[in-house]
Amino acid sequence: MAMTNLEKYDYAFMSNFRASKEELPSLKYEGLGKWDSVSHMDLIADLESAFDIQMDTKDVLDLSNYEKGKEVLAKYGVSFDE
Repeated sequence: MAMTNLEKYDYAFMSNFRASKEELPSLKYEGLGKWDSVSHMDLIADLESAFDIQMDTKDVLDLSNYEKGKEVLAKYGVSFDE
């Protein structure tokens, strides 16, 4: 069975930051020791690969927390209403 978009999204965060599903809503850039500039680019690469998109620089910088990431991906046609 294929993963839903939300499952793919959550997996990218959980695998990059070794976070539990419960921690995801509170994740934010530089608010977590594991989320620095290097891991941010790893996250972006994983999201671009998972959703077959190419984010522009403004959106890469705007993706500053878990919830904001959903808004950014919506610009690329990624829906989380499955």
